[in-house]
Amino acid sequence: MQRLCLAACLSLAAALGPPATAAAAPERSNRVEYKVLVFTKATAEQHASTAAGAEAIKALGKQHRFVVQVTNKTDRFTDEDLASYRVIVFLNTSGDVLTDEQQAAFERWFKNGGGFLGIHSAIETEPDWTFFGDLLGARATGEAALDDATIKVADRVHDASRTLPERWSRSDRFYNFAANVRGRFHVLATVDETTYAGGTMGFDHPYAWCKDTQGGRTFYTAGGDTAASFSEPDFRAHLVGALDWAAGIADPVYS
Repeated sequence: MQRLCLAACLSLAAALGPPATAAAAPERSNRVEYKVLVFTKATAEQHASTAAGAEAIKALGKQHRFVVQVTNKTDRFTDEDLASYRVIVFLNTSGDVLTDEQQAAFERWFKNGGGFLGIHSAIETEPDWTFFGDLLGARATGEAALDDATIKVADRVHDASRTLPERWSRSDRFYNFAANVRGRFHVLATVDETTYAGGTMGFDHPYAWCKDTQGGRTFYTAGGDTAASFSEPDFRAHLVGALDWAAGIADPVYS
C-alpha cells in the first residue's frame, strides 16, 4: 500500500512539473535581443573613461541579452550597416566626426525607428549639425571640476531611473547647458547645485532626459566622465534602462 502511495505521489509531482521557484528562472531569456553600436570617436582629447564605458556596456550586454559592438570608425555610418542596430550610443564623443553623407544616413536610420543614447561629452559632438543638436536638446557651455554632488531623481517609473535613489550621491564632472530642456524633453533627474561648486543653471539643472521624436527615441545622460562611473551599480542600472528604452522595449515617454 505504501509503495502504491509513493508511486502516485511521484506521478502527481511529475505532472505538476518543477516548483514555482525553478520555473521563474527563464524570465531573463525571454528578453528581446537587440544590437547596439557604441561609437567613441572624439576630435578632442579622448576621455579616460571611454574604455571603461565601452567595457561596461559590453558586460551589460552579456548580462541582459543585447549584442554590443564598439567602434571609433565612421565607415559604419551607412544605410546598410546602421540598419542592423536598434540603438546607437555616442560614448564620450566630441567634435566634428561625421561627413555630411554619414550624418544623412544616421538621420534616416533614426527617423526609421532608431534609438539614440548620448553619454556625457556626446553633448559636445557635431556642434554645427542641427538635427543632432535637436536630438540632444541642449549644448554645453562648460563643465564644473570633479566633485561630489546629489542628483534628485524625480521619475520613479522610467526604466532608466526607477531603481535609483531619490537622492543619488555620486562623483563626476557636471555640465552646464545653454538652455533648459524642460518642456521640450522629459526630464528624469536634476543635479542639486547646492551640493557642489560650479553649477550655473540654478534650482532646475537637468541631468538626464529623453524624448520620442521624429520616429525614433533619444536619451541623454550627463554622467560618465570618470572611469569609476561605469563600475557603479546604480549608474550601470541607469544605462541598462536607457538602452532598453531607446531600443523600444520599455514604454514610450511623452513630455
